[in-house]
Amino acid sequence: MSERKQFKKREVQEKEFEDVVVSINRVSKTVKGGRRMRFSALVVVGDKKGRVGFGLGKAAEVPDAIKKATEAANKNVFRVNLVEDNRTVPHSAKGRHGASQVFLAPAAPGTGVIAGGAVRSILELAGVSDVLSKVIGSRTAVNVVYATLDALKGMRTVDDVAKIRDKKVAEVR
Repeated sequence: MSERKQFKKREVQEKEFEDVVVSINRVSKTVKGGRRMRFSALVVVGDKKGRVGFGLGKAAEVPDAIKKATEAANKNVFRVNLVEDNRTVPHSAKGRHGASQVFLAPAAPGTGVIAGGAVRSILELAGVSDVLSKVIGSRTAVNVVYATLDALKGMRTVDDVAKIRDKKVAEVR
């Protein structure tokens, strides 16, 4: 019995994405016996190199809700079109969701991320370093995240537009 079983050491994998918990809500469902409380978590993930995603998770305990939301966020990752070495957004854009509107505009070098709350976490995780933003209307975290991602998905670079119009980039510039 002197033989000891060798266990494989688990390799600690570097996370591909960083994650930020944007909001945690306590939600309730009224049932016959009273109210059933649960927690809803909103998580945003990104690699700070132009890829970002978000997810919602709901569970009876907060850590479980965060874990579910993170898994959902990793499945919803998409690439954001950025310009000037991933420094800023290519042009002004407005995103809408529900009663929330988010306005994003490019900014000069050194401006920083002028944004609050949910918009700031998305832009920082996307790798944007200079941008101006304004939330118009409802400031509900979930709607603001959807509206911000709507604005980011609508971004087109000069090269993208030239390709759509079947023009050479040299002609456009």
